[in-house]
Amino acid sequence: MSEPVIMTVDDDPQVCNAIERDLRRQYRPDYRIFKATSGREALNAAEALKQRNDTVALFLADQRMPEMTGVEFLGQAVEIFPEAKRVLLTAYADTEAAIKAINDVALDYYLLKPWDPPDEKLYPVVTDLLGDWQAAYQPVFEGIRVVGNQWAPASHQVKEFLARNNIPYLWLDVEMSDEARQLIEGTGTTRPELPCLFFPDGSVLSKPDNREIAQRAGLQTIADRPLYDLIIVGAGPAGLAAAVYGASEGLRTLVVERQAAGGQAGTSSRIENYLGFPAGLSGAELARRAVTQARRFGAEILTAQEVVGLEADGPTRMVRLSDGNELHCRAAVIATGVSYRQLQAEGVQRLSGAGVYYGAAMGEGESVRGKDVYIVGGANSAGQAAMYFSRFAKNVTMLVRGKSLSSTMSQYLIDQIGETGNISVCTETKVHEARGEDRLDELVLSLEGGRSTKTVPASGLFIFIGAVPHTEWLGDTVARDEHGFILSGPEAQVAAAQHASRDIPSHRVPRRSAGWLAASTTALEPPPSHTPYLLETSLPGVFVAGDVRHGSVKRVASAVGEGSMAVMYVHLYLNST
Repeated sequence: MSEPVIMTVDDDPQVCNAIERDLRRQYRPDYRIFKATSGREALNAAEALKQRNDTVALFLADQRMPEMTGVEFLGQAVEIFPEAKRVLLTAYADTEAAIKAINDVALDYYLLKPWDPPDEKLYPVVTDLLGDWQAAYQPVFEGIRVVGNQWAPASHQVKEFLARNNIPYLWLDVEMSDEARQLIEGTGTTRPELPCLFFPDGSVLSKPDNREIAQRAGLQTIADRPLYDLIIVGAGPAGLAAAVYGASEGLRTLVVERQAAGGQAGTSSRIENYLGFPAGLSGAELARRAVTQARRFGAEILTAQEVVGLEADGPTRMVRLSDGNELHCRAAVIATGVSYRQLQAEGVQRLSGAGVYYGAAMGEGESVRGKDVYIVGGANSAGQAAMYFSRFAKNVTMLVRGKSLSSTMSQYLIDQIGETGNISVCTETKVHEARGEDRLDELVLSLEGGRSTKTVPASGLFIFIGAVPHTEWLGDTVARDEHGFILSGPEAQVAAAQHASRDIPSHRVPRRSAGWLAASTTALEPPPSHTPYLLETSLPGVFVAGDVRHGSVKRVASAVGEGSMAVMYVHLYLNST
């Protein structure tokens, strides 16, 4: 944390230097001393300090300055730092103005010039004022401050990205916070695009995308080398497990993640059935530990980078990023996971990010404090979200399509929900419509299988209704099932054989991969010397792990297991080639 500032203002250079010298000699270990020779210069400096999230403990201004008197300066300065102590430096003839300033600008003290000796006339006064200031001082938040509109989708996206990447930030609603309005005014722009991010060094980003935020926050977004032994697409539990095992076993390993480490599991407020953690842990904490572990072994993790293409390139596999860069690897693991299925109800898409959210939306807990929220879904992820939001919301209502939770949710979660007084469960209930102008205001619910409807006020709707795989970027590079999940092992070999005989639609199998039949290989790559390993896709050297794999068990532990297993098969593949 940088030291608080003592700012002195005097248009006479000799007096200004003298007061700075005396203040520095006594207070420099604990405070930064800033001098200015005009009120305007000092106000500009105060604005800059505010932008950098610094603070001023005390203003000491000379009364007789030609462009702006000391009282006028203090009147404007306290609007920037209202908690700062205010001292006026005056000649004997100005004492009447100083006394008047006690009422006009809440002056704390006035000092007569000259103040020699400072040990008797300066330091006791300043020390006493600084002691009062320290007693009431609350250290400012040192990190990124986000100024935006609570119900704007762009603001929600920024908060979610920062929260999921464990980047500390302070949220300031431009409609509710005086500090937010001061920060916006300090940019010199009357109507900047929100959200605005204010960084500790004073720089500002206006309505940035995730990659801009990642770069400014110090996350890695550019790979260090063009060729790796192993590239992992996706940093969920499966991808992070593959990164830990790959890097720890000597493979030059790169992970590419489009949003945040942890994947869908990273949004879970509490995972209580993961082996080795009897008290449970959050998905964010699991992801943080795994990222630290992978990096300790030397794995690189690119954040806010999206993979848009994968193909065979002779003996290597080429990964194309959304920014146009191409990376090569000897083997790859696809661990892109799944995302929540879209809820098909009127108004839901329009209000997405403005009261309607997919997943737990960990950055929205405070925004629903004391309000009524609804959760759609009956699986573990929905139950974990209900427990999380019950700490903030007045009431949490789970909307479940089925007749009970017992067939879709773990019993420990069912028991916890039943013991939590502000959580209720409505079975055989669906969302018929979401209403609101700029934000969600109310929901129309379909009850008893559609036999009746009910309109209820709602401040938040959080949706957990099944999953779809992140595989559209693969095109026809690897074989997938009819739902888009990636085939592997024997099923991948069957798909390649069927493709060779044109028995299945070509959009679900490779168009031009170095397949498992000699007829489908290229001149640059010999036929594979092995049948596909258990987690190997229809493109040799490309493996799949976690929820994105056809037939996978949708559990964190199984994803971690598959990620580690995939690395074993990577070694077998590399040894065979």
